[in-house]
Amino acid sequence: MDFQFTPAEEEFRREVRNWLYANLPDGWGPRSQEPLEEESWAKFRLDWERKLYQGGWSGIHWPKQYGGRGATLVEQAIFMEESARINAPEGLNLMGRYLAAPVLIKHGTEAQRQRFLPSILRAEEVWCQGFSEPNAGSDLASVRTTARRDGGDFIVNGQKIWTTMAQHAQWQLLLVRTDPEAPKHKGLSFLLLDMKTPGVTVKPLVRLTGRAGFSEVFYDDVRIPGENLVGGLNEGWRIAMTTLAFERGPEEALARQVRFKRQVLEMVEIASRCRRNGCPAIEDGAIRQKLAQIYIDVEAMRLNLLRAFSRVLQGKDPGPEATFTKLYWSHMYQRLTELALEIEGPAANYVRDDPHAIDDGSFQAEFLLSRSATIYSGTSEIQRNIIAERVLGLPR
Repeated sequence: MDFQFTPAEEEFRREVRNWLYANLPDGWGPRSQEPLEEESWAKFRLDWERKLYQGGWSGIHWPKQYGGRGATLVEQAIFMEESARINAPEGLNLMGRYLAAPVLIKHGTEAQRQRFLPSILRAEEVWCQGFSEPNAGSDLASVRTTARRDGGDFIVNGQKIWTTMAQHAQWQLLLVRTDPEAPKHKGLSFLLLDMKTPGVTVKPLVRLTGRAGFSEVFYDDVRIPGENLVGGLNEGWRIAMTTLAFERGPEEALARQVRFKRQVLEMVEIASRCRRNGCPAIEDGAIRQKLAQIYIDVEAMRLNLLRAFSRVLQGKDPGPEATFTKLYWSHMYQRLTELALEIEGPAANYVRDDPHAIDDGSFQAEFLLSRSATIYSGTSEIQRNIIAERVLGLPR
């Protein structure tokens, strides 16, 4: 495997890096954190996303005919890596850019592409993903939200939960059951929902971090036009699997491991400042060993991701690596944040805005957020079942 980038890709990396440094929000730095208040947080992210569009960095891997640069997946991965390397803010419309747009490009009609892609590119319409339900999270095929035909429209009833960005979204990717008599995987369809449609109720859910990052959504006789069906009727499972493949794509995970590595280096610096038994914590042999191990874990993640990325670049399906990678990094993320708080010692009790907090409590927020990593995008239990049955060939 050749890990070297071409001269053109290295020049692209320099272009990305220079633009990011020149356009970061005023006062933004390696350990800066986004606003806590929900509306201020949403505006901050949306402003950054619009700046990305103005700079030509939104949808860079989309086909040029839909407003993108037509960049390669390698260039897309480089952009995401460089953003993670300098702790650039994330946009508000991640579901639109990284899920809705690729799904519409691959499976949507030309009318759907012309209607939705420009507004996603310009960050004018935010999207969310209506998949999980109270009794259908990792077992996505058990979706119960129904959609029945009424003339040319669909009438939707049911509930979704853990819907990220729903409280800020104008549109939703919605998985519904259109044939209750068919086997679980066979009776689903994939719809596009205008969140302003009568009958849609959004109730934000507050996370451990204090921010309402997701919501539960209720549907009471919600009417969706037939032209908002993606793919054919009862083909929703195939479209949903495409969506999840984009959600767990190797280019996103490559950026994630860059963030992990940056955090490990931050932990080393904190260990040099924090005292333990009268000496810097970095001089404690047990702490040094744990830091070395977590660094090795991140490097193993990077190498496995490059293997998965190589498959995609060769035109192959991501394969089992996507499942293995999600299982691996979600638990590693928890170990990383636990170690960070161990290094901080008694100061780990201080959170953001407390004058005694180390680096304004950034690792405290990460620790709380990491608790959800083994749940979202498929629980660890489900990931292990997939690996056991589809990779190792073990009996069900």
